[in-house]
Amino acid sequence: MMPRLLTALLVLLLVLPLGVGAQESFPTHPLSLVVPFPPGGVADLTARPLAPVMEKILKQPVVVVNKTGAAGAVGMSFVANAKPDGYTILLALSSISIIPEADKLFDRKPAYTLDQLTPIALISADPTVLVVQADRPWKSVKEFVDDAKKRPGEISFSSSGVYGTLHMAMEIFAHPAGIRLKHVPYAGGGPALTAILGGHVDALASGPAVVLPHIKAGKLRPLAGWGTNRIEALPGVATFKELGYENVEFYIWAGVFAPSGTPANVLRTLRDAVRQSVRDPEFKAAMAKIETPIAYMDAPDFQKFYDKDAKMLADAVKRVGKIAEKK
Repeated sequence: MMPRLLTALLVLLLVLPLGVGAQESFPTHPLSLVVPFPPGGVADLTARPLAPVMEKILKQPVVVVNKTGAAGAVGMSFVANAKPDGYTILLALSSISIIPEADKLFDRKPAYTLDQLTPIALISADPTVLVVQADRPWKSVKEFVDDAKKRPGEISFSSSGVYGTLHMAMEIFAHPAGIRLKHVPYAGGGPALTAILGGHVDALASGPAVVLPHIKAGKLRPLAGWGTNRIEALPGVATFKELGYENVEFYIWAGVFAPSGTPANVLRTLRDAVRQSVRDPEFKAAMAKIETPIAYMDAPDFQKFYDKDAKMLADAVKRVGKIAEKK
């Protein structure tokens, strides 16, 4: 009887590690890369080339899912509340930090909270640029600010919507400059650009790729950039920091997140997959095509960047206060 018991125990000890290893293996089936915005935007145009490269690395399909609604809140909330197993991940933009703060202003239950999502990697960070209509008189930030101080609330700017990234970028500049501008929100970045090109507003904060063709065509004039360094395509345009605005820094960034509570080994696998993907020539070519610079950061550095960015945006939302959107 004893030999049989010892044999059974030995077999059990040999089999158990294999079973545990199989359970911990990741991934074993397809992943969903959720984009909380419609096709054609920055998030979607980043996710589409990222997914097939991750597939090659992970040896499993990575399916891009556009789960839109409520300015991105629907898709972000979906991932924040998904099972934390690594099979549902998020491609988010900097607006991820704005939505919970805006919900608080209106005493709404937040669709999600920032601690429900864990950063995996930053992929891109496009420094915003301030442009004005070419027929407007301002040739410098100083001229713009001096005029705005003389005419509070008269100089107008368009944006992609109330509390959107383009709105917040202008607030981050206007507050330390001590000026009050007239905000004219539109339903997206496209209409906001059309408004300034048509002369309906005076200024716009935008990602450089969108406005560069119009700067080259002489329709828009760049005054300054929100980045740490000058924009490569606009070497003659100073940063706000160079002009003495120390804390005026803003990027339209894209990053990958997983639900909080995702196992450490799964996060390591995802981090490694994204790190390899951004180095892939296929992905680099796709990002170059949409003129979006890759600015990769692994999770620890991305977390620091994200925490700083989230606080800056939360402060901006609070300063702006409660604004009812026009219906």
